Amino acid sequence: MAKRPTPAGRSPRPGRPSAHRKTQGAKPRTPKAQDSMRPSPPPPRAAAPAPPPGPFLLGGITGATPGKWIDAWRMRMPDNPLEWHPLEVAAQREALVSGEVDAALVRLPIDKTDLHVIPLYDEVPVVATSAESHLTAADALTAADLTGEVLIVPADDVLGLRTEMFPGVDRPVFAAPATTEEAIATVAAGVGFVIVPMSLARLHHRKDVAYRPLESGPTSTVALAWPVDRTTALIDTFVGIVRGRTANSSRS
Repeated sequence: MAKRPTPAGRSPRPGRPSAHRKTQGAKPRTPKAQDSMRPSPPPPRAAAPAPPPGPFLLGGITGATPGKWIDAWRMRMPDNPLEWHPLEVAAQREALVSGEVDAALVRLPIDKTDLHVIPLYDEVPVVATSAESHLTAADALTAADLTGEVLIVPADDVLGLRTEMFPGVDRPVFAAPATTEEAIATVAAGVGFVIVPMSLARLHHRKDVAYRPLESGPTSTVALAWPVDRTTALIDTFVGIVRGRTANSSRS
């Protein structure tokens, strides 16, 4: 094939050097001082050993709402079913010490001897009274609003209530109801009022009873507790769920 003639007065274009020619004679890269100062990547972390198969026994006082934690557990720990054990406040410590449960959602105060205790949340106190009581006219109540009213304290009270805490309230002339449920049934008939944590008010909800928040009232703290000498991989996992750690999070 004939070469195209070069226009007059123009010299032919030199060919571009190949990549091979470019690399010929190139000096090898000399490591810089800062290269040796760069930290080497950490070795891969060994996976934590899986807990042995078996159930996790979780106790809980009346009114505790661990639903989202239980759901997370069931998704994360399919080989370890969670068994829920309802507990009375009066028996919560004994259930832990005796080994009836591995861990429990308890109400404070509790004797913390030989127990790990992590406070979780405080419950708002509410006044439960007849739906037709004049106390329902307010959106929230104070101790002064209760003057002249009858304070009913059930035998299973969890707030440590005493009439002395509310100057001006009256004592009932009848024996204290055995349970919070019975006390709420009493106020439904138009007799006195009861102060309970919000969760118990919801648990024992009735159409003939109304509830109003009590400002500056005694709160009830719900906590997670377990025996110090029985901290297992299952308990560590549940603590992580309660604290919001994901399945891939490192323990902190």
